[in-house]
Amino acid sequence: MVKVNKNNKTVFVGMSGGVDSSVAAGLLKKQGYEVIGVHLKCYNLDGCADRDLEDARRAAEVLNIPFYVWDYEKEYKKDVMQYMINGYKKGITPNPDVMCNKEIKFGLFLEKALKMGSDYVATGHYVKIRRGKKQKLFIADDKNKDQSYFLWTLTQKQLKYCLFPLSDVKKPEVRKLARKFELLNADKKDSQGICFLGKVGLEKFLKKYIKPKKGNIVDIEGNVLGRHEGVFYYTVGQRHGLYLNGVAKSPDSEPYYVSDKILKTNTIVVAQGENNPALFKKEVRLVGVNLIDQVKNGQSVWARVRYRQPLFKAKLIMNNGCKLIFLKPQKFIAVGQSAVFYTRSGEMLGGGTIK
Repeated sequence: MVKVNKNNKTVFVGMSGGVDSSVAAGLLKKQGYEVIGVHLKCYNLDGCADRDLEDARRAAEVLNIPFYVWDYEKEYKKDVMQYMINGYKKGITPNPDVMCNKEIKFGLFLEKALKMGSDYVATGHYVKIRRGKKQKLFIADDKNKDQSYFLWTLTQKQLKYCLFPLSDVKKPEVRKLARKFELLNADKKDSQGICFLGKVGLEKFLKKYIKPKKGNIVDIEGNVLGRHEGVFYYTVGQRHGLYLNGVAKSPDSEPYYVSDKILKTNTIVVAQGENNPALFKKEVRLVGVNLIDQVKNGQSVWARVRYRQPLFKAKLIMNNGCKLIFLKPQKFIAVGQSAVFYTRSGEMLGGGTIK
């Protein structure tokens, strides 16, 4: 059992081994919290998890804080990895990062930390929280690193126990702080893509669980342009990995993009040119909607349907289900991904899964 010092507020910090969560722990200690580092052991394919664990351990040692490893590999496989595989089997594009935050970091980790006497949990996410009668989430000061898009499932019950120390710190400053704290991972590269895959390609991973099934690649008029090994391995907006054997390309020809996937006929539809009207939609329906703050039916919002996409104006319709209507058509919208909506000032109101 972890001994909790109640003279100061106690916070369990999820330490991934990266520079962000390490600096988050350092900042909280500097602010006077009783900080306890916890590395969440989840599933990983290429062995980088062992290196991350060692980096987290070393960071905790430099910061002189207690350090523990909690094993959630079994739960991660069931709630995150299998969720992703099942989604691709259905022909959609699931978002495992959203599910990891919901089920692991702010689910199991938060629950166990509170049971062990912690007042808060903290992570290295770039997002801003403001406290009052209700907790409000805002886009982080570092717009290039803002991760609010992945946190739309958080509830008021969870948020009252959450701290995000990097809310007003920009990435270059984080690395400066890491050097000031003498952290060995100050220059460690940020992780990219789906965390548990490491350097393993998504298609290679999916083929272990979803049997290849050859089908046609057609243009928006229905002309067969090539073949593929299964709609499961592609996503709307994808440009690379399209084998268009029947298309003669000139050096200045525009590339093709996946505009639709038809699971029933195992067909991939492509459209030429990134501004092709077939790549755009005027609205989306949402399921599994979570509202962090109150919204009105027909309320004007700012939204995004992809990570780091510039916010665009939309209208939120909340009767008879949930629908997001765009003031201007938006492209590369994939079923299964998240649509997240904000106020003009950057407060995140909530989000949902694109149906």
